Amino acid sequence: MSCFTVTATDGAARAGILQTAHGDVPTPAFMPVGTKGTVKSLAPDELHAIGSTIVLGNTYHLHFRPGDELIAELGGLHEFMGWDGPILTDSGGFQVFSLRDTLLEVDDAGVTFRSVYDGAPARFTPESVAAVQANLGSDISMCLDICPPADVPREELAEAVRRTTLWAERQRHAPRAPGQLRFGISQGGSDTELRARSIDELVPLDFDGYALGGLSVGEDRATMFDAVGWSAPLLPAGKPRYFMGIGDPEGILEVIASGIDMFDCVLPTRTARTGSALTWEGRLNMRNARFARDPRPLDEDCPCPACANHTRAYIRHLVNQDELLGLRLLSLHNLRFLLDLTAGARAAIERGQLADFKADALARLGRAALGVMEAT
Repeated sequence: MSCFTVTATDGAARAGILQTAHGDVPTPAFMPVGTKGTVKSLAPDELHAIGSTIVLGNTYHLHFRPGDELIAELGGLHEFMGWDGPILTDSGGFQVFSLRDTLLEVDDAGVTFRSVYDGAPARFTPESVAAVQANLGSDISMCLDICPPADVPREELAEAVRRTTLWAERQRHAPRAPGQLRFGISQGGSDTELRARSIDELVPLDFDGYALGGLSVGEDRATMFDAVGWSAPLLPAGKPRYFMGIGDPEGILEVIASGIDMFDCVLPTRTARTGSALTWEGRLNMRNARFARDPRPLDEDCPCPACANHTRAYIRHLVNQDELLGLRLLSLHNLRFLLDLTAGARAAIERGQLADFKADALARLGRAALGVMEAT
């Protein structure tokens, strides 16, 4: 039985419902990243209040600190972090392969690496990461994959595809938590032949959903969007499609238009921690002196706690004084901005007007960027 229902289409774009053990997720859906069991600085009830329906946890980090067995002993990740909605956990593959100086050995059985916490050798296999995610009790578990950077030789990219398929075949049948869904991850970068091969090899394994991995890893934006445009339709139409690692407004609109249902990124909270706000005026550096006496909210139309209760002047003061409240308010606002943008795109798909919605949004953002350039 499928966990996903497409409820409306508009060109390649889809609106749908993803059913999980902890509730339904309307799609397209932006997923805030809670790497270590928390979306940095925010409480679960605050995430609910700004419209979050699903969050991410990180298998690599939770395995090492505090330990997946400890989390299982305390009732699983939902109970541990106090979040009652759906959770997706990655496999840890991206962390292992992006921290290339910690790699010790990669073979067909798995990967050996040094922990970033204490430097001790550790090993991940398809079976072991499945067991970790079963202990965590997430609603969606991701398969272990090899995610190379964009500039690797084609031979290395082909080997990543081969081993990703080999590992997916093994993890597909590994034990999982009750009700836990499992997604396969395609690799191949922007290489049309290798990406198509990866998808062709994964689809017969009949995963609950499929991800496009190995993009947004250093290739130029035009190449990335082109790859999403031709590869998303290769994924099964009746299953959720997940793009791993995009969170800027323009990028979100592009992947939604290409038929992507789910996406995640640390951008909104990381941007907040640098003191910047995502708005329809563009990205605002709240440390800037021009906001010192600005009585306006960050965004006139935003109902988030930062915009409803505080001025730009106050938030600038908090940020410049390194007050935690400033970073929390910016995190709430940035997430709400992207969640509202995604919800607006979903509504536009249901009306059959995504092209107009996207064009209007990009025009607003473009005018904002032009204004910033003229101001500087």
